[in-house]
Parts: sequence; C-alpha cells; structure tokens
Amino acid sequence: MDEEKIKSFAGKIFQDVSSSMGSTLAYIGVKTGLFRQLQGKGPLSLAQVIAGSELQSRYVEEWLKGMVCTGYLDYDAEAQTYELPDEHAYLLASEGTDHFMGGLLYSVPMMTGVAPKVAEAFVHGGGVRFQEFGEEGVEAIALMNEGTYVQRFASYWMKSVPTLHEALESGCQMLDFGCGTGCVAVTLGKAFPQSCFHGIDLDEASVAQARQLAKEQGLEERVQFLHGDLNQLAGQQFDLITICDCIHDLADPLGTLALLRSLLSETGSLFIVEPKASDHLEENINPIGGMYYGMSVLHCMTQSLASGGPGLGTCMGPSRIKALFLEAGYSSVEQLKIKSVTSHFYHVHK
Repeated sequence: MDEEKIKSFAGKIFQDVSSSMGSTLAYIGVKTGLFRQLQGKGPLSLAQVIAGSELQSRYVEEWLKGMVCTGYLDYDAEAQTYELPDEHAYLLASEGTDHFMGGLLYSVPMMTGVAPKVAEAFVHGGGVRFQEFGEEGVEAIALMNEGTYVQRFASYWMKSVPTLHEALESGCQMLDFGCGTGCVAVTLGKAFPQSCFHGIDLDEASVAQARQLAKEQGLEERVQFLHGDLNQLAGQQFDLITICDCIHDLADPLGTLALLRSLLSETGSLFIVEPKASDHLEENINPIGGMYYGMSVLHCMTQSLASGGPGLGTCMGPSRIKALFLEAGYSSVEQLKIKSVTSHFYHVHK
C-alpha cells in the first residue's frame, strides 16, 4: 500500500470529523444567539463575551476555542480576543435574509441524530419518518428556506415566468403542496392581493405554524392551510401549484403528481423547486453534492422508504425529474434559467 496515500486519507478523516464538530458547534452558536451577539462588535475578550451572552461561562469559553480552531472565529493570541468577521456574520447572523446559512447548520444535529436509526434501516429496511425528526426538524427546514422564499419567490422567481406573474397579479387560485410552515403561500399572499392561496401538508405541527403565520400577517381570509392528504381537495381547481423541495421525499411520487394534475385548471401549471444536482455522479463531486447525498440518506430518501416509497433521493437530476412528470401525464417540463447555487427550477404544464 501507498503510505503517503494512507497519511493523506487519515488527514482527510481528521478534517471531516473536525468539520462535523465545527458545524455542530456553529449550530449552537445560531441557536443560542452567540453569533448575533458577536456581530459587529470587533475583538472581544473572553470576559466580554461571557458577560454579553448571559450563558454558562465554561460552555462559552470552550465554544469560542472550538470556533477558532474550526475557522468560524478569528483569534488574536497576543490580546487574547475573539472576533466574528463581518464576512462570516453576513452568513451566520443574518436571519430572514436570502444569504443566511444558519438553517443548514440547524440541519446537522437534526439529521445526524437519526444516523443510528438509518443504520438499522440499512440492515432491516424501512427508514425514518418525518415526524421522528421532531420540532428541530420543522425548525431547521423553515430556517433553511424562509429567507430565500421571502426575498425571491414573489419577485425574481415568479417574474421569471411572466404568465404566472400576470395570473397572480390579476387574480388566481394557488396551492402550495407540502407547504411546511407556510412561508411560500404567505409570501405570495402578501405580494398578490388579488389572488387566493392554499397550502397542504401531512405534518400537523407544520400546518399549525403556517396557520399562525397567516394570522399574524392578517391574511387568514386569503391564505388558508389544510392538514392531511390531497383527497381533501377533490373537485377543486387551481391555476398554479407550487412544489418546493419535496418531490424527492414522496412515498408515491407518480400517484401524487397525477392527483395534483387533476387539481389543475385547464390552463394551470406547476412551479417546481428541487435541489440542484447533475444527472451524472462525476459532476456532483463537490461540497454541495456531498451535502445533498448526506441529506438524502439521513432525511429525504429515508422518509420515502419509511413509508414504502421508492426513495428517489435528493439528487434526482433534471433528466429524472422531467421523466417523472411526463410519466405522470404532464404535457411538458421546462427547466427555468433561474440563477441559484443550490436549486433547480421547473415550469410544468398540464
């Protein structure tokens, strides 16, 4: 064996475990507000950080040192001060923006926490259902997406399909399938007062949060949410159906897409958001590809398999997406030229 290759790979394992520890500590920084506390403050002594945090001093001290060693914070050895660079704060302490990455950090313990159950599924089959991820799972998904949805959905994304934007402006019926905590329907509801919006999701806790959000925004009359499956909507017709990052999770993708097609008006269409992945594995050999395959095994694919589904996985790629819709009876699938590091977008016609 090549000894240098062994040493190099050992170094990679150390780096990977260090990255795992760093991302988990960073999750704590987001959850406890430590990054927000450090934002814009410049160099701070240990005592200053502890005093400002109102958290347990020993934990804060060790967290600071870990964040220095994993590259999240800067450290001045002579002055013994810790600093969150503005460029890091831009991503870590910017909740509600389209550049906040704290939601990704929230997903780390949520997904790795079920790794023992997923390992059991490797042996015995099945998987981990969505409800098993608990409240942290709901919160992580919301944090990963909400800022981007609020900043881009009603403006950039919808304007990329002029016919959809015009329909929303003039007044239409819209359904967000797999609505989660309701951000898409509420965001569009605020932007397009002539239209009516509906959301549906199988997770009761998520729907409860969605209803509360609509209430807080004063949109209860035009933005409504249902808990349950699509059979509750039989006989209704929608001009636009959005499906955001959940086709690959489905237990019955073909049956679900066919049922959604039956809910479309004659001129209705779908707007789809799915993770950005290539059809070819060799083109996914990068940090985002590695992240998505990990999310697939630990969250997306395992949910589908837990319910007896096909486990399509997070990294379906455009060819498989298009083939799936055509098999479900749709007439055409257009991949949209919307710029994004992490997502592909499609406009699907009935």
